[in-house]
Amino acid sequence: MCGIAGWVDFKNNLSLKYNIIKDMTETLKKRGPDNHGYYIKENVLFGHRRLIVVDPEGGAQPMVKKITSREYCIIYNGELYNTEDLRKELYTEGYSFTSYSDTEVLLTSYICWGKECVKKLNGIFAFAIYDDLNKSVFIARDHLGVKPLFYTKKDSSLIFGSEIKTLLAHPDVEAVVDRDGLTELFSLGPAVKPGTAIFKNIKEVPPGHYLYLTSDSKCALQKYWDISAEENTESVDEAIEHTRFLLTDAIKRQLVGDVPLCTFLSGGLDSSAISAIAADDFRVKGKQLTTYSIDYEDNSKFFKATLFEPSSDKYYAQMMADVLHTDHRNVVLQHDRLVAALKDAVIARDLPGMADVDSSLLLFCKEVRKDFIIALSGECADEIFGGYPWFTKKELINSDTFPWSRFVPDRKKILSDDFKSLKIEDCTNENYLHTLREVPHLDNETPEQHRMRELFYLNIKWFMMTLLNRKDRCSMINSLEVRVPFADHRIVQYAFNLPDKIKFLNGREKGLLRKSLEGILPQEIIYRKKSPYPKTHNPVYTDLVCSEMSRVLNDNSSPILPLIDTDFVKNMILTKGSSYTNPWYGQLMTGPQLLAYLYQINVWLKEYKIKLEV
Repeated sequence: MCGIAGWVDFKNNLSLKYNIIKDMTETLKKRGPDNHGYYIKENVLFGHRRLIVVDPEGGAQPMVKKITSREYCIIYNGELYNTEDLRKELYTEGYSFTSYSDTEVLLTSYICWGKECVKKLNGIFAFAIYDDLNKSVFIARDHLGVKPLFYTKKDSSLIFGSEIKTLLAHPDVEAVVDRDGLTELFSLGPAVKPGTAIFKNIKEVPPGHYLYLTSDSKCALQKYWDISAEENTESVDEAIEHTRFLLTDAIKRQLVGDVPLCTFLSGGLDSSAISAIAADDFRVKGKQLTTYSIDYEDNSKFFKATLFEPSSDKYYAQMMADVLHTDHRNVVLQHDRLVAALKDAVIARDLPGMADVDSSLLLFCKEVRKDFIIALSGECADEIFGGYPWFTKKELINSDTFPWSRFVPDRKKILSDDFKSLKIEDCTNENYLHTLREVPHLDNETPEQHRMRELFYLNIKWFMMTLLNRKDRCSMINSLEVRVPFADHRIVQYAFNLPDKIKFLNGREKGLLRKSLEGILPQEIIYRKKSPYPKTHNPVYTDLVCSEMSRVLNDNSSPILPLIDTDFVKNMILTKGSSYTNPWYGQLMTGPQLLAYLYQINVWLKEYKIKLEV
């Protein structure tokens, strides 16, 4: 994986301002520690940081390709999983190649098919291509938004990059948050409205979209892909086979690379499926797969089963490692490091995130990166196959808002009197209803089918994006590429159109997925109750978070103080978070995690020197 940065202005000479693109590109050093490069033209400045995964010699960027007198240049962050399919097709079109990198295949695809090339890609990507002849720049992001891409338009300039900090390194881009951004932060956070970035005037290219900038400085944002509603008439047996094929194909496509590869293994259904198929592929090649799991110091002493977290992972992860004969490594996190990494997680994401869910992943990835450069992970299966309680519990299914964020009115309790007027509930409701209006439907749906389509669409567009953002930033700050096979857009499109009675086969969450893995996984793993990403249950963590938040409250210079009701937060600290009982977000962000989230907001305001326009 890599990081990209760019500044394009067809009305002004940028060639003497190359120091700015160097500063922007430097912010991406951890995304691409192995190499860097620049493309300097009068109106175009491109920067690239590279993490070498495939073709060390032939994949250097920025990559320039000339067809007769026409020059094209690409900067690219991502991985194509149908590289060889595309290469064969391009050979038949008369094109040749000087490398075996997917970068050259992607660039040639654009040269051959223009904007339509994105419809042929299977992979995760964010890239920009400059066409020197017609003075245009084409910028695209993958179907589901696995790879990030941010931009801002300033007069005739388009400034873009892989991370928000990349844009903020440009002297014309300020770290400003207005009232709308602050409202989003407290109503939707840690989720972010699709296409926005909380910061004023900074946007993201939404998943499945591209930007096209022409010489007259016109900049058009265009959707090239979205989930569509289609009739599925397969039998149960056909759906089982189809699901198994798509998943196996996606996983095997993502095992390519010239560097060491491992998998994350929690002992849950999704990571176990990926690890099993990967381990089998490794065995055929005479190699042993390495798997990693995560745990917390003394966690087993304090674990208590709940609706959302019915069982601990440790036993099941080891069971799967034994079955697959992997080199299994269990990373045990210390709580002082977990709290210290809350700040690192903010810097990684450029925004407050999912508290210790982020910081733990960041530390986990840091340990994995000591020996591996690529890892495969099980994100997205729950969103597309129906793994969460809000797909099966009637009161959650019929929630009149985002089911992972059902207690929005509680959020106002956190705010100071000066900010209680923020339209928290209106913001949440407007975004919820706007998304429902976008859901594709079939004419003959029952009310139950209609609602289930809504739930899956909401999860893919919102909850899944939060987890993908977290995965990308917490891994890439450690120079680790994490691939997510369930985010293959073919699987997402197929699963979206499966009838509910098949998707929830045998009355189980992810029932079809479970059935499709029979013969691949042990029965005990297949029919284990879903358990989310593990969190710490040790009260030491709560004590440490309370201590950090107390320091914030006792420091008169803390930028969060004007925003929050300090008495309310002090009471949260005194009660170890128990005075705030409903989850802030998702399944696990209750009192202690909320204190950590507030701590992250303070870090964000302080470290980014954010100017509030409220």
